[in-house]
Amino acid sequence: MSAHAGEAVKVVAINKKARHFYDVLETLEAGLVLTGSEVKSLRAGKVNFKDGWVKFTGKFEAFLAGVHISPYENAGYAQHEPEQDRKLLLHEHQIRDWKAKVDQKGLTVVPLKLYLKKGRFKLEIGLARGKNVHDRRDALKERDLDREAQRERDRY
Repeated sequence: MSAHAGEAVKVVAINKKARHFYDVLETLEAGLVLTGSEVKSLRAGKVNFKDGWVKFTGKFEAFLAGVHISPYENAGYAQHEPEQDRKLLLHEHQIRDWKAKVDQKGLTVVPLKLYLKKGRFKLEIGLARGKNVHDRRDALKERDLDREAQRERDRY
């Protein structure tokens, strides 16, 4: 079966703050290692990216840290830890490249979007540089001006 353009992708969560606080330079799709109760909670949309980031450990491992996946009510004894680190499934060369960029250039890796693709949870991560307060204000002003201009165009 070939991959086609109309591939079913269900977005579970978007990290809206990420693009506000960071300039995203590159993005990657990563798989996630999850437990059963985490999958059930994610299907219910119970995830919070608040302070999420990606850390690199060992030689070629990447982990999603600081992301809160709420406990699943019906999990019983098989409950997961809400804020535990979750391993990301990436190719060795991808981890090596991004780890080098993070170490050298003072960049960080943040989660952008969590979605379901072909029955598997995928995480879009972004290599990002933090915006300073001045840049964030400019971005907000620019967005407001664009919105006003669009309203004017729509009125006529």
